[in-house]
Amino acid sequence: MVKFDTKKIKEQAKEDYEKTWLESSRQIEKEGKFFNLLDKRKEHDLFDLIVKVRKILLELGFTEVIVPSIVQKQDVQKQYGPEAPIILDRIYFLAGLERPDIGINKRKIQEIKKIIPDFNQVEKLQEIFRGYKKGKIKSDDLIETLVKELGIREEQATEIFSKVFPEFKKLKPIPSQLTLRSHTTSLWFPILAEMQKRGALPIQLFSIGEKFRREQKLDPTHLYESWTASFVIMTEEISLEDGKQIVKDFFSKLGFDEIKFVIKETTSKYYAFQTDFEVFVKNSKTGEEIEVGNGGFYNPIALSNYDIPYSVFNFGAGLERILMIKTGAKDIRKLVYPYFYEKVEFSDFEIANSIKLIKEPETGEGKALVSLIIKSAIEHANDATPTEVTVYEKEFLNKKIEVKLFKEEANKKLLGPAALNSIVVKDSNIIGAIPSQLPENPTRTDFTYIHGIANLVAYEIEKAIDEGKGEVLIEIKDAKSLTDVNLQIEEVTRRYIESSNKKIDIRGPVFVWIKTIIS
Repeated sequence: MVKFDTKKIKEQAKEDYEKTWLESSRQIEKEGKFFNLLDKRKEHDLFDLIVKVRKILLELGFTEVIVPSIVQKQDVQKQYGPEAPIILDRIYFLAGLERPDIGINKRKIQEIKKIIPDFNQVEKLQEIFRGYKKGKIKSDDLIETLVKELGIREEQATEIFSKVFPEFKKLKPIPSQLTLRSHTTSLWFPILAEMQKRGALPIQLFSIGEKFRREQKLDPTHLYESWTASFVIMTEEISLEDGKQIVKDFFSKLGFDEIKFVIKETTSKYYAFQTDFEVFVKNSKTGEEIEVGNGGFYNPIALSNYDIPYSVFNFGAGLERILMIKTGAKDIRKLVYPYFYEKVEFSDFEIANSIKLIKEPETGEGKALVSLIIKSAIEHANDATPTEVTVYEKEFLNKKIEVKLFKEEANKKLLGPAALNSIVVKDSNIIGAIPSQLPENPTRTDFTYIHGIANLVAYEIEKAIDEGKGEVLIEIKDAKSLTDVNLQIEEVTRRYIESSNKKIDIRGPVFVWIKTIIS
């Protein structure tokens, strides 16, 4: 199993990135069959809701479209009028790096030769940089172009950039007039302007996507990016009452039969005066009314800026807000990004499933032998010693083998008191004990101590036959950890148990001896 020494790699990369990049890459397996996907499917609640909302809007009769995420600044100004400066304050503007003029002087040529001693293609390198400056060579293709055109290695090309041309490190973003959409609305106007030329009224469109807000901070109710389901209806005759009824139908299909409409005291300028409303849904668990969306009729002035002569009703629903009500979540960050904000929690069932065998047989004969070893161990556990019990004496993988449980010490039992212990999980603790000493209502695992030991025995017999050995002796005395009985736990689960001040306690006297003669 490959496990990177991350501390060492980071230290080496600071000294020589290119060398470390090459050397660490050798740890990656290029060939061989080591992995198959496990069934670890789990839907994210937000996307489960997105699928439901999409289905509802299609059932209501809307056409789905994809709304771009990038908006021209002038579109925001056309829609919001005098309110635009305030809106622009919470919008993300896009920026790009200006491509630098790159000169190649004698000092830089000398530095290149430290990397590539026989370098003599200065004019070719200058030509490549000119092509990059003029946009003929894409940024993504620049390293590849150097490799192909100059006939150098990839790590040499990267090292030239990092050590010889600091101009690339000094570049600063230059803002453009492009923004990330903060409202789906900002793209509906230009879309509707085109759609009126392409189809008969009414035009009924919806889109589900992300919006981006330059919030002052992330908190339990605000994210920088969030998902909205937005729809528009453009037609010659439609009233606010009609629009509200459609919104009611939408929420009813989502399972909310009671919603409240509130006309906003201050109307957003892209909406017509006193048509801007918010929708509130009561959280059945807390009784709190939460705003989940808003809608209204687009302002005729804004529509006229796009030469749209028809009424347009719009509504947008915040999907994270709806999901908070459905799930009872109080923190939107934990709901959407649980891996960043939610404390790690493992159920007893998850902990139990994280316990695995370290070594186990690969063949069907090996797996059958495991069952025979366990059966014999249970039947003869209390036999007086000294004694030996023949578990198996037949052909095994085309070899004759004899497997025996034995103990030479007198006046004991064949197996130690803990050999048949079960392993269970209770309140995040992993416990090994005999059935009569187990805690009440534990979560059981698939393992006993003898189960792990029997798998180890069968594995070692297969290995010994493959290597041409004549004997296998397995001796397990005291169990102090899972590994003593051929079991392991996933590292992330172990960290959770330790950080939660829980324990893994499988201590006990096992005293199992199993020998195998291979002839």
